[in-house]
Amino acid sequence: MSSERRADRAPVPSRALAFFLLGTFAITWGIIGSYILAPGPTVAIFGEISGGHPLYFVATWAPAITGLTLVLVHTGPGGMRLFLSRLLLWRCAVAWWLFILAGIPLVFMAGSLLKGGPLLAPLPPGGAAPMLGLMGMMLFLGPIEEFGWRGVAQPLLQRHVAPFWAGALIGAVWGVWHLPVFYLAGVVYENWSFLPFFIGNVTLAILVTPILNAGRGSLLLPMLFHWQLINPFWPDAQPWDTWILVAVAAVVVWWQRDRMFTRAGAVTRVVPPAPRDRT
Repeated sequence: MSSERRADRAPVPSRALAFFLLGTFAITWGIIGSYILAPGPTVAIFGEISGGHPLYFVATWAPAITGLTLVLVHTGPGGMRLFLSRLLLWRCAVAWWLFILAGIPLVFMAGSLLKGGPLLAPLPPGGAAPMLGLMGMMLFLGPIEEFGWRGVAQPLLQRHVAPFWAGALIGAVWGVWHLPVFYLAGVVYENWSFLPFFIGNVTLAILVTPILNAGRGSLLLPMLFHWQLINPFWPDAQPWDTWILVAVAAVVVWWQRDRMFTRAGAVTRVVPPAPRDRT
């Protein structure tokens, strides 16, 4: 039986990718679009949008909401527990841990220095405490997306294309998914340029791909990777951080070329097998 046929008979079938994309865009673009196209009534009902508004969290969590719903619908509570067990997968090459913990901060610092900025983001008047609080809040914002992007979408795509192309496709979708917030006042994106951001999303999705596969489908590693990207202690380095990451991605893809351009060893299971089925 071909791998494509086996994939279609998996607990979460490949066709679920279409529902994942539809649900993700419907939630996010529906919420953000309301503030853009009908700001008066939307603000009157829900209040001004900001990075801390509950609806902003829902819009950001759309990939996770849709992905977790698909896992629950297709596999039930037992499958959901197995899916969430991917949060406990942490073993991978030390090089990937070093890249997440030290490499990403160095990219931001180098980018900031190139544009004449500081090594670290300036502390607010309240000192480090507000920054630590914001860093904690960020843990429950962007990283939650990974339940959808790398938790569901990436394994489904890797059933049919090599990891490099799966990462690039998800990165492109990821970038377009962010597009409405660039027209929304009150959030950080309003001061950014979309094209470097889009290129950065594609680059980051390619970079996190070998980390996902090296971690055997770990959700922990991509979530920590994402968290580092929005850590408030790292300085604003746009657009230099994007160009540095493009260069880093080129090196990583060349280094991992035997794994990035073949599906051998790529994670294709959304829900890992139960322990008794792993023999």
